[in-house]
Amino acid sequence: MTQLLIENVQSYPRPPALERVHQTVRVILAGIEIANSDQAFRVLETHHAPTYYLPLSDILAGALLPAAGRSFCEWKGVACYWTVVAGEELQARAAWSYPDPTSVFAALRDHVAFYASQMEACFVGELEVIPQPGDFYGGWMTPNLTGTIKGALGTEFW
Repeated sequence: MTQLLIENVQSYPRPPALERVHQTVRVILAGIEIANSDQAFRVLETHHAPTYYLPLSDILAGALLPAAGRSFCEWKGVACYWTVVAGEELQARAAWSYPDPTSVFAALRDHVAFYASQMEACFVGELEVIPQPGDFYGGWMTPNLTGTIKGALGTEFW
């Protein structure tokens, strides 16, 4: 087991930073591993748990169906949403991507992020993820994170 590097979310930058993940990232729904990647990226932003983006090529074929709606991120651009499918289970708008990201986040093209709260389990390396509080942010909390993480009631407008 590798030693955890302690990270304080309050020291993450704004505007956010993009970095390659050097661990395997996995997503499980309904007992099915729908994603497994050693080519993921993560976005780090002040007061947020990291958001992990996995390449489409590392996601199980047929696990994503286009979902209604769009949202806008001032840093990354316009996001589209996905319904995640595993066997008979469907999780509506449980993932998102940036089909045409801004130039700074161009590496996120053809990558998808999953809401850990709507999955059975998500892992970064050997660590099982805890979903970021709230129903908007999709960060993945791991035991090495310290500081105040946005998303809980009362933190919406920081």
